[in-house]
Amino acid sequence: MKRIAIINGHPYAASFNTGLVKAYKEGALQTGATIQEINIAELEFNPNLEGGYSKRTELEPDLLKAWEIIQWAEHLVWIHPVWWGGLPAITKGFIDRLFLPGMAYKYRDNSILWDKLLKGKTARIITTLDQPGWYYRLMYGRPSVNQLRKSTLQFCGISPVKVTYIGIIRNSPEASRKKWLQQVKRMGLELK
Repeated sequence: MKRIAIINGHPYAASFNTGLVKAYKEGALQTGATIQEINIAELEFNPNLEGGYSKRTELEPDLLKAWEIIQWAEHLVWIHPVWWGGLPAITKGFIDRLFLPGMAYKYRDNSILWDKLLKGKTARIITTLDQPGWYYRLMYGRPSVNQLRKSTLQFCGISPVKVTYIGIIRNSPEASRKKWLQQVKRMGLELK
């Protein structure tokens, strides 16, 4: 039985991203997987890493619970929109505050190398766009994916990290949205 954490990075509860969370969960539950959700917008925490990395800010209870879920999970499913080429601010703040040295990674003394403290986990990023995924890759270099996949998850040892683009969301017809929901439900059924 696989342990899955679904992380919803959209700040608006009635968003299509929330529908994608439900679709993935519905599929994965049919396999017998155990699922816990983290809805970042519902957490009470300061997303600003005040003092940077030179002064540790105590983690709020909601962040401590989210970290327990991330540690518990074997597979992380991140669902978020792309805004201005990147992650929503609240999602970026969640990462800044939680994926900390000594928790997600640890720099080695007198070395440029680091220990990846989240090894053994896998991930899937499902990101919604207002442009085709191929256009986002070719025209802009997919900065949100590079940030979350390479500079965060893989940096901390999570591998493989697969990516699915959903869109064009803006003005999309109901038939397209139903098709995307079914696609994401199948990912849950296949535990991808």
